[in-house]
Amino acid sequence: MEAETLALAQEIDFSMWGLYARATFIVKLVMLMLIAASIWSWAIIIQKLINYRAARREAQVFDESFWSGNPLDELFDQIGTQPDGSSEKIFAAGMIEWRRSHRTDGGLIAGATARIDRSMDVAIAKEAETLQKGLSILATVGSTAPFIGLFGTVWGIMNAFIEIAEQQNTNLAVVAPGIAEALLATGLGLLAAIPAVIFYNKLSADSDRIVGGYEAFADEFATILSRQLDS
Repeated sequence: MEAETLALAQEIDFSMWGLYARATFIVKLVMLMLIAASIWSWAIIIQKLINYRAARREAQVFDESFWSGNPLDELFDQIGTQPDGSSEKIFAAGMIEWRRSHRTDGGLIAGATARIDRSMDVAIAKEAETLQKGLSILATVGSTAPFIGLFGTVWGIMNAFIEIAEQQNTNLAVVAPGIAEALLATGLGLLAAIPAVIFYNKLSADSDRIVGGYEAFADEFATILSRQLDS
């Protein structure tokens, strides 16, 4: 009997593909969902890492131009009203409202400072939304993937016990394949969830730092404009 059990166990394919191929339809569906979620998460992670690096580089280049000592009007004329960079968009929003606040006689319309602040706040909010877009997907994958994998495991083990009852055989060679298939779902759930959670925390912190830089620039710019208003 032991020899037959060993021979049966050796005939079973315990590779990843073999475990997937023998799984029931529900467990296969769970596995495919988790694989798709993992690929989607990594696509977001890679894209965000690239975007954040570009945002930091753009902010650094703009800061050098802004603090170079050149007149702000001249810098704004070079950038234009529809710039591409995030820092440039915030600067442009403030300068557009600054110019709109001037009357034809050269005086300033009352409340210019508040309007300039609001214009830059709106621009910052739009850039923050762009930076954080997709992070909610990482949070969702990180929080739900383990439970989806656990559902696949429970379903697979249930079917394994049903098969044991039908065959009336508790031999390890009969039990092991079904349990291994079920546990693969849990493994895939963790494989999708762990990177999603790790990079969600990292990217959220990076996004907050970038947005904090935008807010600090907006405050400094507003201070400069306020000084010109007072003078």
